[in-house]
Amino acid sequence: MSDLRHPVRLLASAEFARAYTLVVLVATFAALPIERLTSHVTSVTIVVVLAAVGVAVLFARREELSLLRLAPTSLIGFVVLALLSVFWSSAGGATLTGWATMFGYAVLAITVGHVRDTLQTVRAIGDVLRWLLGASLLLEIIAGVLLDTSIPLLGIEGNIAGGGSLQGIFGTRNMLGFIAVIALITFVIEWRTQSVTPALAVCSVALGAFLALRSASPTVIVLAAAVGVATLALTIVRHAPAERRSLVQWVLGGVVAVGLIAALVLRHQIIRVLDAGSDFSMRADLWNSILDFVGQQPVIGWGWMGGWPPTQFPYLYINILLDQQHRSALNAYFDVVLQLGAAGLILFLLLGGVAVVRSWLVASVRRSVVYAWTPLVLVTLAVDSMFESFTLVGVGWFMLVLCALRAGQTRSWRENIDAAQTGVIPTLPPKE
Repeated sequence: MSDLRHPVRLLASAEFARAYTLVVLVATFAALPIERLTSHVTSVTIVVVLAAVGVAVLFARREELSLLRLAPTSLIGFVVLALLSVFWSSAGGATLTGWATMFGYAVLAITVGHVRDTLQTVRAIGDVLRWLLGASLLLEIIAGVLLDTSIPLLGIEGNIAGGGSLQGIFGTRNMLGFIAVIALITFVIEWRTQSVTPALAVCSVALGAFLALRSASPTVIVLAAAVGVATLALTIVRHAPAERRSLVQWVLGGVVAVGLIAALVLRHQIIRVLDAGSDFSMRADLWNSILDFVGQQPVIGWGWMGGWPPTQFPYLYINILLDQQHRSALNAYFDVVLQLGAAGLILFLLLGGVAVVRSWLVASVRRSVVYAWTPLVLVTLAVDSMFESFTLVGVGWFMLVLCALRAGQTRSWRENIDAAQTGVIPTLPPKE
């Protein structure tokens, strides 16, 4: 019996949880270079093995967990709908493969969310991103300065010396910019919580800011503006007197609504300022083509795929019409409505929207600034989803599930059920 208990104790230990989290984060954030340096099969195998270990970890910790609070309801609904789409998809095998990948990353995020608290998660992500961004900068310097060549295997064009855009180990400038913004949020939270030394914090923020700027991604400017506005609004709410906090929230909500309307009205001027006219024109053509196919399957979509399989209908046909080689809709919301219809879009919006509201309310009343990490990352994901489909696959999906789980752990209807079963009234102290 002692031999059987030993591996269970190992899986349930804090040391294993920390090691597992770091391995999961490296495998998730570095999925592209792992795949390109080995193979797609290797990358998938890593996710499958880590997901299996994650299930074992959750089982070992089952006495600490509540089945009702294992995952958000909207997440379960979205994942179940994606699985059911196998029955109406024109390519059931590809749909099942895409679903399995999505489910694997969801299991990884759920496991990390339950074995690490918010500060531990931030520290782990900060450590991993420091190494990966540092490796990106080093390889850019080697390719663009020392060798004056590109590294096609990793998608590095070697433009650092000439002032061109950088890709790092993440394949594209937009992905590098997206990762750099998440890293900046994480590094600043580490700095504010004094989780790392000031020198390391300053160097980390400088590294993230440099790569974000040198990615030359138009989306970085939008993401930075959105995160900046969200940070300012959250700071105002956190410093407002408790009796006026609700009023302040409503006023800020109104300001955001007005701002969104103004951005919609002035979209052409904004596009000119960002010098992204041709890029936006290409996306507009893509989205118009997608809407034609959405009209044929408006409720349940064409079946879940995640990333677009290049040989499957309707993705192949869309690319033929546009004479392009798109691997996504370049917009998570268009991608969801194409693949899972209006039903999937509603569940996806519920998943992200409820998570934003919950995490925002928690961050507005908790003293520790670490609680600001979740809503700020969710804002980044929501805004980036308007320009890319990163949130539906790989690291983007992992971060969405992790943040949604983190938000639901503090403010959820499940707390009331747990309270009824245990006799403990769930509370959220105003300051901590």
